[in-house]
Amino acid sequence: MLHHQSQHELPEPTAIAQIRSHIQLGKAYADELDHILFEVFHYLALFVIGASIVWSAVIAYWGMVVHGHATISDILLLFIYLELGAMVGIYFKTSAMPVRCLIFVAITALSRLLIADVQAHHQESLNLLWVSGAIVLLALSTLLIRTSSLPSSK
Repeated sequence: MLHHQSQHELPEPTAIAQIRSHIQLGKAYADELDHILFEVFHYLALFVIGASIVWSAVIAYWGMVVHGHATISDILLLFIYLELGAMVGIYFKTSAMPVRCLIFVAITALSRLLIADVQAHHQESLNLLWVSGAIVLLALSTLLIRTSSLPSSK
């Protein structure tokens, strides 16, 4: 006796193909949702970081206004905030982390540390040599990064 298939029953290979198709469609939707959620988190995190930088810079500046003057350390701190803000702006526009900006922040922070150390202790120490050496090393690394990113003339 022949078995007749009803309208709602699909042959076995077609049913498996449809299930695979639905799974692939579900994966595509999940991937798209993942991408959207990542972008939302990415922009939200950049906004929070940028707002924190601006907030910190305003508080630091207000402290200078209240004291009636700014020290060299205060000005270097404002430069650090400026570089961090520029770095967030560049990352927001290009999605690329500008390594040189991070190095500039490190150089400025070490310079601030060096000045604070000299002002506080008024004497020479081995720490001055180590911090100065770190600044020179960071400066050389920016030179290396800059020259390696230039197009070659071959």
